[in-house]
Amino acid sequence: MTDFAATKAMFNLPEGVLYLDGNSLGPLPKSAGDRVQTMMRDEWGELLITGWNKAGWMGMPTGLGDRIGRLIGAEAGSVVVGDTLSIKVYQAVASALELNPDRKVVLSDNGNFPSDLYMADGLLRSLGPDYELRVVDPKTVADHITEDIAVLMLTEVDYRTGRMHDMKALTELAHANGVVTVWDLAHSAGAIPVDLAGCNADFAVGCTYKYLNGGPGAPAFIYVAPRLAANVRPALSGWLGHESPFAFDLDYRPGTGIERMRVGTPPVIQMAALSSAMDIWDMADMADVRAKSIGLTELFIDRVEATCPELKLASPRNPVQRGSQISFRFEEGYAAMQALIARGVIGDFRAPDIMRFGFTPLYIDEKDVMQAADTLTNIMNNKLWDTPEYKIRQRVT
Repeated sequence: MTDFAATKAMFNLPEGVLYLDGNSLGPLPKSAGDRVQTMMRDEWGELLITGWNKAGWMGMPTGLGDRIGRLIGAEAGSVVVGDTLSIKVYQAVASALELNPDRKVVLSDNGNFPSDLYMADGLLRSLGPDYELRVVDPKTVADHITEDIAVLMLTEVDYRTGRMHDMKALTELAHANGVVTVWDLAHSAGAIPVDLAGCNADFAVGCTYKYLNGGPGAPAFIYVAPRLAANVRPALSGWLGHESPFAFDLDYRPGTGIERMRVGTPPVIQMAALSSAMDIWDMADMADVRAKSIGLTELFIDRVEATCPELKLASPRNPVQRGSQISFRFEEGYAAMQALIARGVIGDFRAPDIMRFGFTPLYIDEKDVMQAADTLTNIMNNKLWDTPEYKIRQRVT
């Protein structure tokens, strides 16, 4: 059983703050500062360029990939870390398209994170006017998986509401129609159990700065099913994805397996911070995390609905159908969230009217949930949000 009191003690949680925004940016692991300082002082500082060999910097992308792979049901050697999530989306969709050269449609839904849609659209525009990004309502995705679709690109957990797609069912339907799948796990990895191998997924991508607590700007990861990894062509043919980077060949030859999906130089300092976060995740079992998450989210819904009738639940009521977040709709949601933050309860707002709360059992417990709900109740019942200062939109919401 996962000892959540022990994992909570390993995070830097500011006094007087209840942090319900780990679905956007995870908090700082206490060990991360020392880990990064040690890397900078003893590795970069003393080893200089020899750190690539002596300190194992070059192997960090695949080493961390395997540690993340345990949380998402990936086979050993099928995940690599590096670059940004947008880059990994582009890379995965481009490679997936080449596996279906006679088809030109990428299917997604309007609940997908906009950046994924932007990257796919930009890629398809560069390929020519015959290519199409087809965006449908999330509830109708299955109806649109037909034999003219090349790639199905979906985010498993909706960033706004927490609504979940059925990865296994949609992947099976996609494969039955000859469609290649790309799954974005940005709100899944570290939030819910994921079984990429069991679902027979083709590609998956995700970030490490949300539930995985790798820090702002932490690198993304990409998964390629082992049955495909030896044959896919990485559209972004980066130096470190080459079979022999230090042969300095002018012609690109893809590396072995998942190594070919590496692009640029790995961000070693950021990966040092991520490794501290993964030390905590090594203590956790995803089944325990999921069970605890459901309990926390159910408690929050019950308390808020009992006292804040103005707030309307935007997340699925059935916990099996949602990730580890709860969203409520409120016309003045931005102002209400600012009032909450001013009182030490940090969630976030997503346009046009969603107040969003993330529940991460590694450091959130029942006492935190009840206190957050009570603070929200006070704000709503006394209209403490209704002041000009809380209605001024900041650059990041």
